[in-house]
Amino acid sequence: MSNSIVIIPTYNEIENIEAIIRAVFDLQRDFHVLVVDDNSPDGTGACVKALQQEFAGRLFLETRMEKSGLGTAYIHGFKWAIDKKYDYIFEMDADFSHNPSDLLRLLKACENNADVAVGSRYKKGVNVVNWPLYRVLLSYGASVYVKMVTGMRVHDPTAGFVCYRRAVLENIDLDSVRFVGYAFQIEMKFRAYLKNYNIEEVSIIFRDREKGKSKMSSSIISEAIWGVLAMKLRSLFQRKKF
Repeated sequence: MSNSIVIIPTYNEIENIEAIIRAVFDLQRDFHVLVVDDNSPDGTGACVKALQQEFAGRLFLETRMEKSGLGTAYIHGFKWAIDKKYDYIFEMDADFSHNPSDLLRLLKACENNADVAVGSRYKKGVNVVNWPLYRVLLSYGASVYVKMVTGMRVHDPTAGFVCYRRAVLENIDLDSVRFVGYAFQIEMKFRAYLKNYNIEEVSIIFRDREKGKSKMSSSIISEAIWGVLAMKLRSLFQRKKF
């Protein structure tokens, strides 16, 4: 059995899901894949079910009844993977903004010294392709803001391409994680940081999706701006709960 599981949350990713699954299974390492689908009306879940016949014992599907947010999808996947005793648990988008081959580099980092390996867009400059300037400025500005507020020295705290050792996720109270949008990524890294886990960044090139629609919204941005400040204040008075 593989010791590594890649969690891919989906909602209406029919244009990407088969290709991303095949790309992971084509790697020279035995990764398993768990798709957490929010009952996509476009048939994403049905596509995964069909592929399970070809990739029996390697491809898994958890279907939730409604669209409930990125953070809760990952929490669902984390608990599933912990229960199955995977040693290395990955987050990855379905839309090829993360290069599946970089899974190998994140895994290597965690097999060496890292407790959390982050696929970083900003470790070495700005490595983003096909994003409009306002998105680059928004994302990079958010990273600077998060570092200032939290004290973390992570260049890309909003990154969604991550490898966790299982012990890290076992020692975080997943039921108390508050954020459900992209700020979820910040909160998870912050909780690992407060527990003194070794967070290392692996420089990657991030490419904007070519197919499907972005899930970014104004509410997600608001959560990141105001929520991070509230999270930092809570950590000062309720550190044991983090």
